[in-house]
Amino acid sequence: MDLELARKVLAEQPFSRLLGARVTAFGDGEATLELDIREELLQQYGFVHGGVLSYAADNTLTLAAGTVVGAGLITSGFTIDYLRPATGAVLRAYGQVVRAGRTRVVSRCEVTTIGADGTQTLCAVAQGNIAVIEPAGEKS
Repeated sequence: MDLELARKVLAEQPFSRLLGARVTAFGDGEATLELDIREELLQQYGFVHGGVLSYAADNTLTLAAGTVVGAGLITSGFTIDYLRPATGAVLRAYGQVVRAGRTRVVSRCEVTTIGADGTQTLCAVAQGNIAVIEPAGEKS
């Protein structure tokens, strides 16, 4: 799987389109997903909603896994720790494969915000198990 295919897969997800998510890097066990922070993504205190941070971590964990084992993946579970409120102009999730097996991939992710001045703030960290549901080269 390459960057263009990763972008196509993301574009096929209605929720990703709703959020305006985009894949900005993809390859060699790593992936980056970004979305612009806008009012509709905030909770009552003006911070990016935790569900949006979880979405970004979830998709990025799986995207990173896809760089190693290809398409045909689904998140089987992940944990996320929120470290500080997310505010800024852009939300960025960076994922990296920890270990890739035949049926499972373990990835970790850092979710940061980027302010209008370029300042980056780490807001959450996540780790997940990604299940291979369609081995590379096989089609149902």
